Amino acid sequence: MLKVLLASRNAGKLREFSALLPDLQFVLWPAEAPELPETGAFFQDNALQKAEGARTWWLEHGSEPVDGVLADDSGLCVDALWGGPGVLSARFAPDLPAYRDKNRRLLGMLPDGADRSARFVCVLACVPLRGEAFTVSGSVEGSLAFEHRGEAGFGYDPIFIPDGHDRTFGELPVDLKHTLSHRARACAALRERFSSVR
Repeated sequence: MLKVLLASRNAGKLREFSALLPDLQFVLWPAEAPELPETGAFFQDNALQKAEGARTWWLEHGSEPVDGVLADDSGLCVDALWGGPGVLSARFAPDLPAYRDKNRRLLGMLPDGADRSARFVCVLACVPLRGEAFTVSGSVEGSLAFEHRGEAGFGYDPIFIPDGHDRTFGELPVDLKHTLSHRARACAALRERFSSVR
C-alpha cells in the first residue's frame, strides 16, 4: 500500500479521500508545518503549488517516509457570479468562520431570478517524493439551492444540488455522493492513472 502525504489539514477532505482511495494510506499535513501557497489563477496552479511545496518541506522535515504527495484544489463555480468564488472558495468570506454563514452570504449575492447553475471542480496534483508531478481533474454540474439544506458533507455541499437530483450534497447519502462528486471523479481519474503505470 502506498503511503501518501495529503497536503491539507481539512478533516472533511481526509475522510473523503480515505473513502475514495482506499488503496492509499494517508499522512495528514502536520500542525507544525507551514501554510501551503495557493496564489494561482487556476485550480491546477494551486494544486501543483501545494503538492510541490509540501514535498519540499517534507524532504527536509518529514517525520516518516512517504511515497509521494497528493494535493487538491477545489471549489464552487457559480455562473451568476462570473465563476466565483472559484479558486477563492476556501478563502471566501473570511470574516465568517462557519460554512452555514458563508453559504447564506453566497446565496444572498445572487440577484433575484438569476441563473442558479453552478459546478464543483476538483484538481488533484500528485508528485512522487522524487519525480515529476502530474494532475487529474473532475467536475460535477448542478445548481444552487435557495437555502442551506442538510448537514452531511462539508463546505458548500449543503447548497449544491447535482444535476439529476433534487437534494443537495448535504442531504444525499454519502455513498451516493461518492459516485457523483467532483472529488470522486478526480479520484477515479487518479486511480486510472496509477493503473496505467503499473
